Parts: sequence; C-alpha cells; structure tokens
Amino acid sequence: MELELIRTYFTDGTNGNIIHANKHLCYSIELPWKENQHEISCIPEGRYELVKRHSEHLGWHLQIINVPQRYFILIHPANNALMELKGCIAPVSILSGSGMGLASRDALKILLDLVYPEFEKRAKVYLTVSS
Repeated sequence: MELELIRTYFTDGTNGNIIHANKHLCYSIELPWKENQHEISCIPEGRYELVKRHSEHLGWHLQIINVPQRYFILIHPANNALMELKGCIAPVSILSGSGMGLASRDALKILLDLVYPEFEKRAKVYLTVSS
C-alpha cells in the first residue's frame, strides 16, 4: 500500500496533505524543515516504510523506519508541532495554522483503519513524502 504526504513548508511549522489512491485522507503537521536536525526538524522527503506500533502513552500508532540519520520517528496524535513533536508526524482533521491542527486522534483513526488491515495481511505500507 502506498500513501503520499504532500508538504507545504513554513518557518514555524510544516503542513501536509495525506493521500491514498488520489483521495484525501487527512492533513498533517510537523516541525519546520531545519536540515534534518534531531528533534527540531521534520524528516527529509523520501519514501519510507511504516510499521504498526503500540505504547502505553500513545496507544496504537505508526512508526516510520529507516529515516536517514534519525530514529524513533512516529505518526501519532498532536495538535501543535512545536510543543508536541520532536520530528514525528501528526495527522490532523483540520489545519489551524503553520504546524497546528485540530482533531488529531480522529485523523489518526482514519489512517489506522486504512493501514492496519494491510499489516494483518502481511502487506507492506509505504509513505512517500514530497512537496
């Protein structure tokens, strides 16, 4: 399965549109681009494999693997990139500013409902990030 994240960069955050099969699924928020610096930058554009992940704090969410020079990059709920993210991607239902959005848990549910059945079939899921 292939997902696309098409970004728009701003100085104080990055907004995106997550698409599957030419259909809008949700928006996304991230930190601004700061040359892939650990914990203060969004990740580089590219194609990444996603895997499912669970933690007591976040519940079920996604992990992005094999990000160059980065580790532990997740797709999890957040509504303010600068305050809640350290390089991860947060799906949101509504964009409310640069790196800010609303109803993140609802947007994450849309993503998980789409991709988790693919994992159950042992299919690979990829996210291509571009601008």
